[in-house]
Amino acid sequence: MPSDHPPIQPLRFVQRGAIVNVERVAPERTLLALLREDLGQVAVKEGCNSGDCGACTVVLAQAEGDGLRWRAINSCLRLAHSVDGSALWTAADLTQDPLLDLGGAQLHPAQQAMLEQHGSQCGFCTPGFVMSLFAQYQNRVVAGETVTREAAQADLSGNLCRCTGYRPILDAAQSMARLPPARIDQAALLDLLGQIAPAPTTLAALLQARARWPEARLVAGATDLGLSITKGLQPQARLLDLTRVEELGRIERQPGWLGIGAAVTLEDAFAALVQQWPTLAEFAQRFAGLPVRQSGTLGGNIANGSPIGDSMPLLIALRARLQLLRWDPDRQAAAERHIALEDFYTGYRRNRLGADELIARIEIPCPEQHAGCGWTRAYKVSKRHEDDISTVCLALSLQLDNGQVLAAAIGVGGVAATPVRATRTEAVLTGQPWSVATVQQAMKTIESEFEPLSDLRASAGYRRQLLGQLLWRSWLESQGSALPYATGLQALEPISPRTETELRP
Repeated sequence: MPSDHPPIQPLRFVQRGAIVNVERVAPERTLLALLREDLGQVAVKEGCNSGDCGACTVVLAQAEGDGLRWRAINSCLRLAHSVDGSALWTAADLTQDPLLDLGGAQLHPAQQAMLEQHGSQCGFCTPGFVMSLFAQYQNRVVAGETVTREAAQADLSGNLCRCTGYRPILDAAQSMARLPPARIDQAALLDLLGQIAPAPTTLAALLQARARWPEARLVAGATDLGLSITKGLQPQARLLDLTRVEELGRIERQPGWLGIGAAVTLEDAFAALVQQWPTLAEFAQRFAGLPVRQSGTLGGNIANGSPIGDSMPLLIALRARLQLLRWDPDRQAAAERHIALEDFYTGYRRNRLGADELIARIEIPCPEQHAGCGWTRAYKVSKRHEDDISTVCLALSLQLDNGQVLAAAIGVGGVAATPVRATRTEAVLTGQPWSVATVQQAMKTIESEFEPLSDLRASAGYRRQLLGQLLWRSWLESQGSALPYATGLQALEPISPRTETELRP
């Protein structure tokens, strides 16, 4: 191999109580292809090959502190090299892992529950469901947590079935705790992981590699890059993996701001956002199925720059900025610059990132509470409720005081070549009373502010109307109407049902 190529390292992971060592794995090789075609592990099924159906779901465990972090992921999108230093399970491993004590049972509780609750018909999706249930078992049942219906639905959100109607599968999720327990020898597993833990990669080393190979594709969760490989059949000769850099995986909370590293998973990033803004909980669940959220990263979603990427409208509304880093050879240190997220994009999937730069951190201001009242909401409209691409995404953050809009920020996706900020609509709201008249004027403005395309998801006219109606919905919710997030606002009087009907546009 020419010397100017980043070196291809051996791949090592733990499976069935042993260290698996695989040499010369191509950079673009997916985990699914490695398991099925190279290692002959056909219990992992290939369904959609695009991260939608969950038939290919496997479970990864990684050392985290003194314990283990369990994640169900789509193996069809995950690059094989990204599981280096992890432990891996497929459906076939649940009865063959010497580190897994089934207590004399023939099947793991995830498998036995599916059998008893008649959760399988054609069976093609079953291995994926079983693995999502296995992750749920490790994360919830082993921890002594009761699996509610809502928790079962959330943990299985990345799996689709054409046969059962889901009720028996959800019943299986809730019945696992009643079966004889299955226990993993955590100490032995951690010892094995310690033997293959990848050498720590520093931010400085990554920036130097970025400067040396500026044409190399940066990769983290690969949920979008995986589609380029599996569907676009695009070769990827040079990849730089950011997931091993500790600095990029941090979540920092400081007075006045929240910092989320670019390699933080979407699941963890949204958990941090929901902690600061609890009203974003439903939006976070609708972002994607759980396996995608546990692989994809916030920085990757931003760098990808899709106009229908759901994180960017929200972050624009929250006035986020990006920390961009490059290696300065003269100073032998990292050089940084900052840019507001709405100024980052220059066109369709184009941005202001230099050839030797990378996104290091997303910085979000968290204003201290004062006399005013914050109103933050995000809405996603799509054909499917879960695990689907947005038709329109709208997020708004208002600062209200005694019924007046002190400041407004609105982010929109699905209506332009890039995620955008609705500056004209913000101007209509700012300094005005948060009232029916103001909102109706803002609705007219936002419906004319953009020129969306008509495509298979929606017409341009429908998208314009959606923008206005989502603004109206937010105002109704702020008044305590019986809609999701109906929490009300201080200093604002709820309107009566009769008045609400009369005022509806």
